[in-house]
Amino acid sequence: MNTINPEHKKAPLPLAVFLSALLTVPMLSACGGGNSRTAAPPPPVDDTVGRTVNNQNPVNQPQAKPGLSNRNKVLITLAGAAALYYLYNQRKNAKGEGTEGKYYLSKNGRVYYRDAQNRAHWVTPPTQGIQVPESEAKQYQDFQGYNGRSTGRDLTDVAPQAAPSL
Repeated sequence: MNTINPEHKKAPLPLAVFLSALLTVPMLSACGGGNSRTAAPPPPVDDTVGRTVNNQNPVNQPQAKPGLSNRNKVLITLAGAAALYYLYNQRKNAKGEGTEGKYYLSKNGRVYYRDAQNRAHWVTPPTQGIQVPESEAKQYQDFQGYNGRSTGRDLTDVAPQAAPSL
């Protein structure tokens, strides 16, 4: 019993555990990840002349892909309904079955595929979204999840009315 301040109540155990975990996050994130203060290796030296050679391409630096314009390099993130509709459009005419086969759009606005036993499996959009070139993403700009937006159309607007129900 708290004799000093009788109105003061102890914090519940889950709150105490949560706050303790929050205090350990900075300490744990500081452990590991390598030493970012290590010196970079010295530049290569041309032994015949004694000069530093600076015309070599770094190995870890990615090279730009030839043939892509700046417009195609811009990526839009599709999540939620926009991502599902994108996946459906990519697979609606595919051959085969399973996740790599044909996708269907149900009456209730959900996307599914059928396995070898003809069982339906619902498709859920990836939580991190899908990176799509801007040129392909334009047709999904009215849907929820386009570039992180939470408003817009869902798939019930485009669901077929004559499809078999699930």
